Amino acid sequence: MSNDREEKSVVVNFLAGLGLGALIGAVTALLLAPKAGTETRQDIANAADDLKKKANKVVHDLSESSEELVKKSKELLETTKVKVQSAIDAGRQAMARKKQEGGEEAETS
Repeated sequence: MSNDREEKSVVVNFLAGLGLGALIGAVTALLLAPKAGTETRQDIANAADDLKKKANKVVHDLSESSEELVKKSKELLETTKVKVQSAIDAGRQAMARKKQEGGEEAETS
C-alpha cells in the first residue's frame, strides 16, 4: 500500500511541477509579448485563474485519495483486529485443553 502512495505522490508532484512550469512559461510569454498593459494584465489574471482552478482540482483529487487511503487503512485495521482476536481465542482454547489434559493425567496417576 505504501508503494501505491509513493507512486501517487510522484505523479502528483510531477503534475504540480508541470502545471507550475506551464504557468511560469505562460506568464513569461505574456510579459514579453508586444501587447498593451491592460491586455497583458488581463491575460495574467486569466492565467492565474486557470492555475487556481487546476490547484483546486489537485487538492480535491488529493483529498479523495486521502479519504480512500483512510478507508482502506480502517478496513485493514479491522481485518487485522479480527485475525488477532481469533488467534488469541485459539490460544486460550489450546491452553484450556492443555490444562484439562494435565489435570486428567494427574488424576489417573
